[in-house]
Amino acid sequence: MSQIQPTIPGQEIPYLKIPHTEPGIHSAIIHRLLLHFGQVTPGQDIVVVCIGTDRSTGDCLGPLVGSALAKYRCPYFHLYGTLDEPVHAMNLKETLDEIHARFPDPYIISIDACLGQTSSVGSIQVVQGPLRPGAGVNKELPPVGDIHLTGIVNVGGFMEYFVLQNTRLSLVMRLSEIISKCLYTAIKEWTQGSISLARQEL
Repeated sequence: MSQIQPTIPGQEIPYLKIPHTEPGIHSAIIHRLLLHFGQVTPGQDIVVVCIGTDRSTGDCLGPLVGSALAKYRCPYFHLYGTLDEPVHAMNLKETLDEIHARFPDPYIISIDACLGQTSSVGSIQVVQGPLRPGAGVNKELPPVGDIHLTGIVNVGGFMEYFVLQNTRLSLVMRLSEIISKCLYTAIKEWTQGSISLARQEL
């Protein structure tokens, strides 16, 4: 579970924060992801790291997204973090070490839940730069990702662990469905477009 980051100084691509009830949310997130994917170099491995645990309703957003992505069996990205094999505070560093040992220069997309203001609950963020997991509950963990997506699942600022345990599963499920669908679609479009362009250049 991460801390909401309203701004990132010097950011080239502005962050996106959009309510999950917004009409056209899928196209908005996909479009923003495709802008970020312009930073991916040819041949660079895309790695998706979904952070969280199914032991907490509010913090299971990441594993839910990971399990949804796993069903696609997509060859265009490598996936870490599902309900069956979660990536959380206890194994995050080990997982990152494994990723960097396996892939020399990965483009990492990280996913996590976060807490925020009442008016922001139910929003999804797409942000350039690394995710800082655990910041919302005062844990120091390694930063993760070239970009990150977060779902604001509840209100932060007081008794965060209790708040996470008492978060509506229906909201977390809805956010995970949107994030997984948008991320899969964007990666697929980007990869297939890159392959098509490479063939044209031959």
